[in-house]
Amino acid sequence: MPNRLAHETSPYLLQHADNPVDWWPWSEEAFDEARKRNVPVLLSIGYSSCHWCHVMAHESFEDQETAEYLNAHYVSVKVDREERPDVDAVYMEAVQAATGQGGWPMTVFLTPDAEPFYFGTYFPPAPRQGMPSFRQVLQGVHQAWDERRDEVTEVAGKIVRDLAGREISYGDAQTPGEEELAQALLGLTREYDPQRGGFGGAPKFPPSMVLEFLLRHHARTGAEGALQMASDTCERMARGGIYDQLGGGFARYSVDRDWVVPHFEKMLYDNALLCRVYAHLWRATGSELARRVALETADFMVRELRTNEGGFASALDADSDDGTGKHVEGAYYVWTPEQLREVLGEQDADLAAQVFGVTEEGTFEEGASVLQLPVRDGVFDAEKVASVRERLLAARSRRPAPGRDDKVVAAWNGLAIAALAETGAYFDRPDLVEAAVAAADLLVRLHLDEQARLTRTSKDGHAGANAGVLEDYADVAEGFLALASVTGEGVWLEFAGFLVDHVLARFTDPESGSLYDTAADAERLIRRPQDPTDNAAPSGWSAAAGALLGYAAHTGSEPHRTAAEKALGVVKALGPRVPRFIGWGLAVAEAVLDGPREVAVVGPSLGDEGTRSLHRTALLGTAPGAVVAVGVPESEEFPLLSGRPLVGGEPTAYVCRNFTCDAPTTEVDRLRAVLSD
Repeated sequence: MPNRLAHETSPYLLQHADNPVDWWPWSEEAFDEARKRNVPVLLSIGYSSCHWCHVMAHESFEDQETAEYLNAHYVSVKVDREERPDVDAVYMEAVQAATGQGGWPMTVFLTPDAEPFYFGTYFPPAPRQGMPSFRQVLQGVHQAWDERRDEVTEVAGKIVRDLAGREISYGDAQTPGEEELAQALLGLTREYDPQRGGFGGAPKFPPSMVLEFLLRHHARTGAEGALQMASDTCERMARGGIYDQLGGGFARYSVDRDWVVPHFEKMLYDNALLCRVYAHLWRATGSELARRVALETADFMVRELRTNEGGFASALDADSDDGTGKHVEGAYYVWTPEQLREVLGEQDADLAAQVFGVTEEGTFEEGASVLQLPVRDGVFDAEKVASVRERLLAARSRRPAPGRDDKVVAAWNGLAIAALAETGAYFDRPDLVEAAVAAADLLVRLHLDEQARLTRTSKDGHAGANAGVLEDYADVAEGFLALASVTGEGVWLEFAGFLVDHVLARFTDPESGSLYDTAADAERLIRRPQDPTDNAAPSGWSAAAGALLGYAAHTGSEPHRTAAEKALGVVKALGPRVPRFIGWGLAVAEAVLDGPREVAVVGPSLGDEGTRSLHRTALLGTAPGAVVAVGVPESEEFPLLSGRPLVGGEPTAYVCRNFTCDAPTTEVDRLRAVLSD
């Protein structure tokens, strides 16, 4: 019989709806029940494409005996971290503070007042490698709750007090200058892996936000080392197994230092961020590889993640049916030499093995290989390779596909809108711009209420119950600003303004200018979460700084500019020390140092060829964080167009920064030179 999760919209919660565990969603009623029964709360947090979440669910939550023990002695609460990043952040901070590490599934034991007192991640069904079994943990916690209640509540109270004392050292609320950004670059150089690209060792994550900083730093200063690190890392990832060589798109991370074997789940946020980075790398260098990867990744998002309503789904699972009914990680993506021969025949299978690095012993498990492009300088018949790729892709599409998490997350859709709008504009792909507009329309229609407050998620055209957090407001504003620059439709600037006004009013500390991840009027948790570090995606903090800055550049609004600069004080503090974990903040700081530049293009009409040429040139400018407005003279679509006439009746571009403007130009070459100066 289904439990309470059967009424939820989260695909992750629905995966647990038939468990014998009497799950509750996160709610005041669940804690009321714990108080009434005088039992602790088991809080289990994960997400739908998390491999070890599936493993623990199968081993423990589907087990009747374990479920009976849980139901007798606990109130069990299941949370989708992608729906409730605030709940996840608060308890992940506690787990990391207590154990020195974290991850998912996250397993936390709470008092009925939601105060944590015992922590872990995955627990096996039987003791293993020094880990207690899940049943042992449940029995131990139950015994402690029954026999040493005072001690448990004292520990819980101390943890909550310690968390409350971990306020962020905010720095001096000034933006980073040349010195801090140079120190950040030096720190990245020290951690760079010159043999393989990327930073640090295994597991290796795609450093998309750091790459954005490196590209912007090169654009502003001409530092060749920054461009080299960015382009080499992009090439290594694109040639590695982390990139899907048949269907496009990136897996979550590589388990090794060489980008060979990925953790196979594909997340929307990774692909949106990386699509944009490769498009920007092409813009800076003209790299054909960057162009191909940007377009293939954009096409992957539209083909495999787009929902019927026009938004983008969150993720594809790592696991899929291997053809025998058994769910195996990577089964959809890997190939043996024998499988190549079955699809391609002997001769073309040999070519495919050479091109994609498929070996008899395999690079993954059980003799299978992850497809790569290991040979840099080999000469292969391009047409034949294209034919091989097509046939393999067609054969792969007949395999059981990985599951898809269909929920639409506002923040990640904002990132996708920005990536698709820019990629479509750069490569003359209006279909990609249209996909961005459709996703933006969905967010406005379904996720925004009359006060322009955002709902975090939707699914199948129905808005979820959870309020948007800072990253939702910031990333959606970022997407709308990119769409405004690309389409010339001022309504997107207007919507971005509504969102950044909420950031100022509801997420910003009026005294210090620091930012919180949840709104002032949001549900009260044991601590108001606040994290400026960029992890898998830009933190709400640094994303908000970028959106505030972009909006201020478009409108001349001093309060938005001041708020952006104050928010960057934390980048001044952290950038020189931990540059890998504040990449987007550093990228925004580059935009502040460059201005950012404000470009207004006016012409007799948006369809006029001269207007289009100047507009395209403006979009292709590499100046960090530049904003672009396009329209007819005296149009009210954009403030930047006010008082900007045609020169000699010709389409004209105006470039300003820091309250100073260049002479207007009607020449594409002159505009290009000004924007790359």
